[in-house]
Amino acid sequence: MSEIPGDLKFLKSHEWARVEGNGRVTVGISDHAQSLLGDLVYVELPNVGDSVEAGNAVAVVESVKAASDVYSPLSGKVVEVNSALADKPETINEDAYGEGWLFVLESSDADQLAELLSPDDYAELIEGEDD
Repeated sequence: MSEIPGDLKFLKSHEWARVEGNGRVTVGISDHAQSLLGDLVYVELPNVGDSVEAGNAVAVVESVKAASDVYSPLSGKVVEVNSALADKPETINEDAYGEGWLFVLESSDADQLAELLSPDDYAELIEGEDD
């Protein structure tokens, strides 16, 4: 299990959010999630300009085993997507917290960050799943 970066917040559904400043938040799926899914073969990203609601499905990642919805940790507007993943979805397997990011949104409600899990809380959650 890789280290969980301390600057991230998490959803129970294994998405992470990194606050970049200027109200922008980068979103991806956790290393734990990608390891459960296995080798990713396809990623469907939201469109730039899409409005998203916290907790709603906004993207899909597909592996050889299953397709899985990706939920937005915050409400806001998509301002950037990682289009490199279209050709190399396995980047998420290789670097879930770095080059494997999915999209950036401009948060419309910064208070929602307080509802997300801290890295320690997320670590406890995934340890509980393994029991």
